[in-house]
Amino acid sequence: MTLIHLARHGQTPWHRPNRYTGSSDIDLDEVGVGQAEALARWAEGAGLTALACSDLRRAVRTAEPAAARTGLTPLVDKRLRELDFGRAEGRTLAEMRAEDPAAVERFVADPDTHHMPGGEAPKDAVARATAALADLAATHPDGTLLVVAHSTLIRLVVCAALGVPLREYRRKLPRLAPASRTELEVRGGAVALLAYNVPLDAGCAA
Repeated sequence: MTLIHLARHGQTPWHRPNRYTGSSDIDLDEVGVGQAEALARWAEGAGLTALACSDLRRAVRTAEPAAARTGLTPLVDKRLRELDFGRAEGRTLAEMRAEDPAAVERFVADPDTHHMPGGEAPKDAVARATAALADLAATHPDGTLLVVAHSTLIRLVVCAALGVPLREYRRKLPRLAPASRTELEVRGGAVALLAYNVPLDAGCAA
C-alpha cells in the first residue's frame, strides 16, 4: 500500500483575481512562500519516503522547503503539471465570458467535452497524471509520498478515482485551498480517497 499526499502548490499573484494559471509558469507570492514553509513543517514529521512535484515553478518552489526539512530530493515530473487552459491562460472567467460568451457557456455546462478553447482535454490530463502517480506507487510500494501538484489536476484525479464524471469536477469539487492536502491510498492498482482538501493548519504546527 502506498499513501500519497497530493498537495496543491502555495498561493501565487494570480490567486486573488482567480486567473487561469494552467501552463503559465507563475512563481509563488509572499503568502505562498509562507504556505510552502508551513507544508514543510508538516512534512518533517509525516514519515515521508519520497517527494515529487510538477515542473512548474510554483510547484517546485512549494516542494523546496519540504525537501530541505526531510532531506528528500524531489522528483520533478512534467506529467504532474496543471491542465493547460489555452486561450484562458492569464484571464479570469469573467474576462473570457466577455471575449467569447458562447465558449464559456459550453465550458460551464461541460468542462470536459468543451474545455477552454485551445486548451488541454481533462481526460488527457488525467491520463498523464494517473500514469505518473502509478509509477510513483510502483517505485515506492510501501511508501508515504508528498506530491506537489495543481488544483484542477488534483480535482480531476479525485473524480477519476471515485468514478465521478470529469464534466462534474467544477461542481462536485469546487474548491481546493493553496497548500492543502488530499490523501490517496494506492493498493494493487486501485486508488481510494482518504481525505480531501485538508487545511494547511491541520498537523502543521511550528
